[in-house]
Amino acid sequence: MDEARQDVLDAEHDIDALGLFEPRHTAFIERIGRLRPKLHRYCARMTGSVFDGEDVMQEAVFEAYRKLSAFDESRPLDAWLFRIAHNRCIDFLRRRESRRTAEATAFLPVSTAPSEPVGRAVDRAIERLVMALPPKERACVLLKDVFEYSNDEIAGLVASTTGGVKAALNRGRAKLAALTGAPRPPRKPSVQELELLRLYVERFNRHDWDGVRQLASADARLCVADCFSGLLADSPYFIEYDRPILAWRMTLGEVDGETAIVILRDDSPDLTPYSAIRLRIDGGVVVSIADYIKCPWLLDDADVAVAAS
Repeated sequence: MDEARQDVLDAEHDIDALGLFEPRHTAFIERIGRLRPKLHRYCARMTGSVFDGEDVMQEAVFEAYRKLSAFDESRPLDAWLFRIAHNRCIDFLRRRESRRTAEATAFLPVSTAPSEPVGRAVDRAIERLVMALPPKERACVLLKDVFEYSNDEIAGLVASTTGGVKAALNRGRAKLAALTGAPRPPRKPSVQELELLRLYVERFNRHDWDGVRQLASADARLCVADCFSGLLADSPYFIEYDRPILAWRMTLGEVDGETAIVILRDDSPDLTPYSAIRLRIDGGVVVSIADYIKCPWLLDDADVAVAAS
């Protein structure tokens, strides 16, 4: 992802330097600004995580930007972007080897089809249940029952046929109807990891940046979506949070069942959740920080719980 991000930054620099910011690039940037929350929602439900979904969605956007010069403008831009995002999701699932777990559900009954699409009345619930399905069925059910694409459109997005989409929908809906339990929740942090997270939050809220750095490894990675990707030591990360323009406060919480740091707006009486930070801990230290403060849509379709203050 770092190389893709750098390619786009280099491309933007070259275009700006030459004064060649083409109308198609301007139109792309304007359109993607409106489409990103929807793309994120799809990627989040395909990957099973609003954090992973954001990362995959950004990779898809970068890929699309690099390929924009070859894009056939007679084709719908949204469908093209969804196709790229879908392929990125499948690549992600393969890398994570989640497919093996998902395919284990293939032995559920497939001969019965519900009389009504499963997702019509419970589209929010279906977005979480689809993680029990293999990737193709998951994509078809999401695109049909949540995003309301036609079977022909879905066939183009998932590189299948209309008949193949219908079959995947029937299998996926039947499996969802037969589910008796909720998807497996994310792994909970250990007692030691939880204490480290609490200490991180406490020092962050005190603006004790040296103390925060002490909790991270010397080669800890930082990714601030849309802004920075590299070593924490090389970033102006804490300077940004020291600015008095907007007040932020961190708290420990859960995002779709995953323990995370929730970013709160400290300029409202109810401390509204705004976005989140995902830390990865290894060997008793923070080895990576993924900050999504530039992605306020991250929590729009997530179940968020914050620790009592």
